[in-house]
Amino acid sequence: MLTVYNTLTKRKEEFKPIVPSNVKMYMCGPTVYNYFHIGNGRSFVSADIIRRYFEYKGYNVKFVMNLTDIDDKIIKKAGEEKVETNKVTQKYIDAFMEDIAKLKVKKADIYPKATEHIEEIIKMIKTLEEKGLAYNVNGNVFYNVKMFNGYGKLSGKNIEDLESGARIEINEEKNSPLDFALWKKAKEGEPQWESPWGNGRPGWHIECSAMSCKHLGETFDIHAGGNDLIFPHHENEIAQSEGANDKPFVNYWLHFGFLNINDEKMSKSLGNFFTARDILKVYPAEAIRLLFTQTNYGGPLNFSEELLQSAKKGLEKLDNLKSKIDEAMKVEDSNQGVEFGFDKFYAAFEKAMDDDFNTPQAVAVVFDFVRECNKTIAETEKPGYKFYHLVKEFLTRTAEGVLGIMDFNTKESSGASLEKDLIEFLITLRLDAKKNKNYALADKIRNELNALGVELQDSKEKTTYKKIEAN
Repeated sequence: MLTVYNTLTKRKEEFKPIVPSNVKMYMCGPTVYNYFHIGNGRSFVSADIIRRYFEYKGYNVKFVMNLTDIDDKIIKKAGEEKVETNKVTQKYIDAFMEDIAKLKVKKADIYPKATEHIEEIIKMIKTLEEKGLAYNVNGNVFYNVKMFNGYGKLSGKNIEDLESGARIEINEEKNSPLDFALWKKAKEGEPQWESPWGNGRPGWHIECSAMSCKHLGETFDIHAGGNDLIFPHHENEIAQSEGANDKPFVNYWLHFGFLNINDEKMSKSLGNFFTARDILKVYPAEAIRLLFTQTNYGGPLNFSEELLQSAKKGLEKLDNLKSKIDEAMKVEDSNQGVEFGFDKFYAAFEKAMDDDFNTPQAVAVVFDFVRECNKTIAETEKPGYKFYHLVKEFLTRTAEGVLGIMDFNTKESSGASLEKDLIEFLITLRLDAKKNKNYALADKIRNELNALGVELQDSKEKTTYKKIEAN
């Protein structure tokens, strides 16, 4: 039984899709005015792993991630750069696509843009106005929060407490300081569209309501996003969508925890603000993803150089086994292979992931599997082609297919290929030295390679090597 923690009910629940074997999932995407930071990257990767696991379980997943391409920040950026807003948004949409591909995040089925859904946005606002849930003041349309019964049910916030204690900008046009903009009256020089209330542009919250309902239906299975979006963004989405459609908006709300840098909140003022693009220049995507998986998706995550280095070292265990698999599977044989408890590891992996996508435990299962495989290989002269095939299948389905921390399809980089060639050249030199009874040189080559983190393994047939893994 697959359970998920639902922010709406504040508890774990059995996952029951609206349509059996189908999952409709919406993820809040970026506002495209800059490169996304590594905290956003955690949310994108977490949603990706959840989506991948549903697919692993056999669900047909329709995954939608919006692109906010009209917003105050975008307009400000365009003004600073003295270009049209669409120049800004296209630049950062292209960058976003590049960076999530490098993070090995699977493409969404649909990337709806706010500017391409103005018709749907206006229609939803008109419906809210007709129901008395929205009001127009001189071309600015606001949502009337007090008219929606249930406002605060996602965040747990109380309207009276919010009104008395919230720091909300003063706007004399609003009936209440909690009311929020659905449509903004046009300002000179800003992008604008025609509407029943005059030229203007949509507010941020209504964009997601209109786009998600269009592409996934008025009620769908999962809405995901960062913890910072619970209030007011997701709370307002519920008010808009349920107010307009008179139906439950989303059945399961999933939220991703904050990311700290060296135990401090990430901020530009502290000088610890990093984009995903920055980090990807230094560390492979698999190391970043492995670090993300070592903490539950909903909790806070500390991000540091030390932890990244540790994750990178952890990948060496996977890479070493991958090398053994690749080498062993070059020649197919009829050996039925050694007995190995693959089913046990599949069951343990699924048990972990079924428990609210418990990636720390799932990763532990993968590394237990790697350790047992290495033990079997060391104790068995020829484990057999079938054994290696089944090992690869397990890792392909779990470590690669769900967690995204391995890639059996990636060819070696030129640097990795050169390293391999040099090591094999030194092994050949050492064998020649041993044949010539120059044992001092043979030992020197072994010791020097060992000092560089390469351990030689001699057998009757040949000498192989593995990279020494840090403790």
